[in-house]
Amino acid sequence: MTSKLEQESPQANGAVVPRDCLASPEPLEFLGPDGTGVEVVVLESRANAKGVREEDALLENGSQSNESDDTSTDRGPEPASPLKETSFSIGLQVLFPFLLAGFGTVAAGMVLDIVQHWDVFKYVTEVFILVPALLGLKGNLEMTLASRLSTAANIGQMDTPKELWKMIAGNMALIQVQATVVGFLASIAAVVFGWIPDGHFSMAHAVLLCASSVATAFIASLVLGMIMIGVIIGSRKMGINPDNVATPIAASLGDLITLALLSGISWGLYKELESKAYMNPLVCAFFISLLPIWVIVAKRNSATREVLYSGWEPVIIAMAISSIGGLILDRTVSDPNFAGMAVFTPVINGVGGNLVAVQASRISTYLHMSGMPGDSPETAPRKCPSPCSTFFSSDVNSRSARVLFLLVVPGHLIFLYTIHSMQGGHTTLTLIFIVFYMTAALLQVLILLYIADWMVHWMWGRHLDPDNFSIPYLTALGDLIGTGLLALSFHVLWLIGDRDSDVGD
Repeated sequence: MTSKLEQESPQANGAVVPRDCLASPEPLEFLGPDGTGVEVVVLESRANAKGVREEDALLENGSQSNESDDTSTDRGPEPASPLKETSFSIGLQVLFPFLLAGFGTVAAGMVLDIVQHWDVFKYVTEVFILVPALLGLKGNLEMTLASRLSTAANIGQMDTPKELWKMIAGNMALIQVQATVVGFLASIAAVVFGWIPDGHFSMAHAVLLCASSVATAFIASLVLGMIMIGVIIGSRKMGINPDNVATPIAASLGDLITLALLSGISWGLYKELESKAYMNPLVCAFFISLLPIWVIVAKRNSATREVLYSGWEPVIIAMAISSIGGLILDRTVSDPNFAGMAVFTPVINGVGGNLVAVQASRISTYLHMSGMPGDSPETAPRKCPSPCSTFFSSDVNSRSARVLFLLVVPGHLIFLYTIHSMQGGHTTLTLIFIVFYMTAALLQVLILLYIADWMVHWMWGRHLDPDNFSIPYLTALGDLIGTGLLALSFHVLWLIGDRDSDVGD
């Protein structure tokens, strides 16, 4: 009797076997009528119109694992499991770090309100110029580190102990180099900006500023870097996307730790200035002498070698952008009518920077799952997205943008109430004040989220890793836009005569 397989064969000595027959892992043998072996021809099932085989679709629906053995090139790039999140899961993961970050900015403002009366801030007023520059390191270094390590964790570059320690050593050495150099440049800028208006230069104060700035930047980056590594490793073990929690936690602790260190170190060095004049140059020389060690360690790591050479441009430009925002702040709070603006500025800038950093980190991770910078995968075809595609599409990044935007109003209401209950800001929270403040905050975050969607994809198309380049620009723009809109709101409130709000009282 002739078998069905033989009837389907186009040749006398061959048989056609449907792919379904290969479900068993055992090898199949077929014999012809004369007892000799029969050549078996396996026919691959054709891909469907979307380029996805039926069995692949079933496997994808049955499991979210990204460890499939299938290596077919017919399939389009699919995002890995960490980014397959609902709006509720994104909001739930972001909410606690977001609130923590906001309370961190409120605490930093309260600390600044206390330490501004210390002798070192009274007699070495250039220390105030260091405050925005060093707090900006949060966006330039720590949040960039958090984004970079979150991407590495999500794409499997920190799964083995060897890869983990290699990534930790290289990135920690890198941020120590960047922190030391940026701290030194910030002290020079503080000396110059303090000397130009007054025409008075003090070498002792200049060395004090250098030592305080470098020591603060180094220690703050070391502490925050270790915290970030712990958060990211813990997030992965708990099944939480590190992109949702790492950057807000870096932001929440960054301002408070940096400001506390700057105040304590500068106060201690100022106390030793008269009796031990050699202490300040010794401290400055010690941290600068460690630079070659960190450079060597960072150069030996392939993951940080490129950033060591090319990562300075965003850091320096971001400092320049933040300085413009600082100039707006200085011009505004110097007017007694708007003195109450100072306590709200860190909050509105911190919230905007935290939210856009989360979005930039998520988009960057999404792109890294599809290829390398410069690739044009189906997941990132846009170069200049429309506002509708950024906020109202079904894409996972659009979903996260909506969630982050919806957090602005309830978050700021909590922070405003906290400031009011602690009697900060010298401003009564009237309805009209809250409306203007919320309008500025919403507009700031709306602009930042759209810029992030454009900037990350634009950098990706120019073969630049968004984890290393986008967040410094975005957080600096957050400072500039937030300070500008807040100053405008205070001016409008004053012009329309909102006397009940006691703006600037």
